[in-house]
Amino acid sequence: MSFILSTKDAYRQAVEAATDGKNTVMYDDRGNPSIMVAIPRFNLSDVIDGAPDTPHPAFIVNGVVKSEIWISKFQNIVHDGRAYSLPGQDPAVYTDFDEAKQYCSAKGGGFHLMTNAEWAAIALWCKKNGTMPRGNNDYGKDHSANYERGRVTYTYDGDTIGRVATGSGPASWSHDGTNAGIYDLNGNVREWTDGIRIEDGLVYVHNDNDFETPTDDLAQWVDTGVYFDVEGGNLVLNSSRTNVMDEASSEYKSLEIENLVAATGYTIPDLMKHLAIAPDGTGYEGDRIYNRNYGSRFVSRGGYWSNGSNAGVFYLDSSAERTRSNGSLGFRSAVIL
Repeated sequence: MSFILSTKDAYRQAVEAATDGKNTVMYDDRGNPSIMVAIPRFNLSDVIDGAPDTPHPAFIVNGVVKSEIWISKFQNIVHDGRAYSLPGQDPAVYTDFDEAKQYCSAKGGGFHLMTNAEWAAIALWCKKNGTMPRGNNDYGKDHSANYERGRVTYTYDGDTIGRVATGSGPASWSHDGTNAGIYDLNGNVREWTDGIRIEDGLVYVHNDNDFETPTDDLAQWVDTGVYFDVEGGNLVLNSSRTNVMDEASSEYKSLEIENLVAATGYTIPDLMKHLAIAPDGTGYEGDRIYNRNYGSRFVSRGGYWSNGSNAGVFYLDSSAERTRSNGSLGFRSAVIL
């Protein structure tokens, strides 16, 4: 018996064959494709020494342990009000948090804005496996390997290079150092992440990876009891907010995430390490954390084209309101089936 593959089936099979099944093509109900990367389930103990031998929270949704999650291979573009993961594109920017969330969820079928739990799982995996990705963090190139460049899609102030095309850098710009990996987690544009928000310094997170948690109903979120605080002029984590940054001057604090410590007499809960909000040891390559501990703050990760050594998979910007929208801020969708 013979049969003829549809164009969609042929494209999917070509992508899967080229990546040994690590990538696939998912089509939405409008027939438009996204290339997605499978991340098989792993335990906390697989990525953090001494952690429990239980699944990382990214793989638990509504109490059900999932065998895998699927992450957009590329920073997303927007077409007809929906998010897509495609190579060689100028990533979507000028999207605030709620717009990014809507573009992803509009695809239906388990699609959602990538969560902090998912981002953390990948970041921890990279660190444990020695594949901390490089990327466009130095005006079109990587600050530590300036021979590694992407194809330019955006310049400003004359000829200053900003964004590069999705996936146009070398394999070292992917999360596992191969062409089958997730690209541009370090630099290019910062990425909104769901599943974490900070209210007057207090960190709220999703329960595990319950990505359908309502955006504004904090009763559905987990109050971690952890605050961003200031001690000795430095950003710390604490059980309360004892020092409020100056809102009148839009003050913020930043430091390398490796140097984020507990306030005197406080012990940082392990959950903060599991979600890549606090460090576990050393080896973070300068990735930086930014915070304002007043108001309602939403989180972006990864850094952008001018952050240099501060960008990376552990970069965390918790200084923005949900309405932030600019040319260096984009997003990425994920799906759990």
